[in-house]
Amino acid sequence: MSEITDKKGGHAVQELIKRAVLSLMVFIILFACFACGGSIETAGPGEDDRIMLGFVIEGLVIERWQKDRDIFVSKAKELGAEVIVRNANEDTDRQVEQIYAIIEEGIDVLLILPYEKDGLTQCIKAAKKKGIKVIAYDRLILNADIDAYVAFNSVKVGQLMAGVLYEKVPEGNYIIVNGSQKDNNSYLFNSGFKMALKDGLDNNRIRIIDEVWADDWRENESYNTVSQAISEGKRIDAVIGGNDRLAEGALKALSEHRLADDVYVVGHDAELSACQRIVEGLQLATVYKPIRVLAEGAAELAVKMAKGVEIEYEHTIFDGKKEVPFIRYEPVLVTKDNMMDTVIKDGFHTMEEVYRNVPRDQWPPAE
Repeated sequence: MSEITDKKGGHAVQELIKRAVLSLMVFIILFACFACGGSIETAGPGEDDRIMLGFVIEGLVIERWQKDRDIFVSKAKELGAEVIVRNANEDTDRQVEQIYAIIEEGIDVLLILPYEKDGLTQCIKAAKKKGIKVIAYDRLILNADIDAYVAFNSVKVGQLMAGVLYEKVPEGNYIIVNGSQKDNNSYLFNSGFKMALKDGLDNNRIRIIDEVWADDWRENESYNTVSQAISEGKRIDAVIGGNDRLAEGALKALSEHRLADDVYVVGHDAELSACQRIVEGLQLATVYKPIRVLAEGAAELAVKMAKGVEIEYEHTIFDGKKEVPFIRYEPVLVTKDNMMDTVIKDGFHTMEEVYRNVPRDQWPPAE
């Protein structure tokens, strides 16, 4: 009896030992798993916490977009973010493809400088489904549920352009060459033109003898419109070019008919060639949009949004679907008189670049 009791006790001890060993093994395995998991997290906290921004640009044909890109990327890196940039080469289908591709690359915020105001709704919806914040840069995207719009006051741009022209030409015949109808800014600029010219139009002191919209902002539309007006014997006193490239097209046509000195022309974007024409007396004015302020402001906004910081804004703009937070910056009129105090002072262009075709003894004193 006692033997039997001893055997049972031996078996019980062995069972306890087995259980203890199994428990210890389970504990060791679990500890190893947790330790392994912790080491992955701590091995690359910067990798997991890094901010990734996507910037899809409509194209780089327009001079200023290259500057916007470079300033934005530089500021974003300064703020600790990485940037993936894509160039759509002025092709909406390509831009849509790039947006679908870039949202698969782990970005936190997507900035889009759209080629067209329409056509991006579905790809933006796909980005939003992944929790990616979307910012429209410089040009508004319609009906797409974007989170913010960062741009200059485009109506004010138009007012400045037409306003300075109206001061010079309070009576006479005007030609207006608007930008692309695919670009929402073109309509805002046009609204500004009409606001500045309203008094003259209402009193029939000025007449718009032709108004066109330039496909893709191509200057040949401006050149052809002005050339045709001249060939038809129409008197032209003033031309509003939707941007400096369109102003250049108008001036080319006027120059070919030796009328460049008789007609006032304005544009906007403060492109180098336009600034050169202004100091040479060929173009009346341009509008400068301090893009460093815009691009750096956009980078700061994107990083804040990536971190979940609530954005502050004073303005909104209707995108056809809802009121969108509008972080708005103000443009600056540039003429021969303030060239030094604006684009040159800001380092947008150098004095040597702007005054290249002007005799050295006619340069303003360097500050």
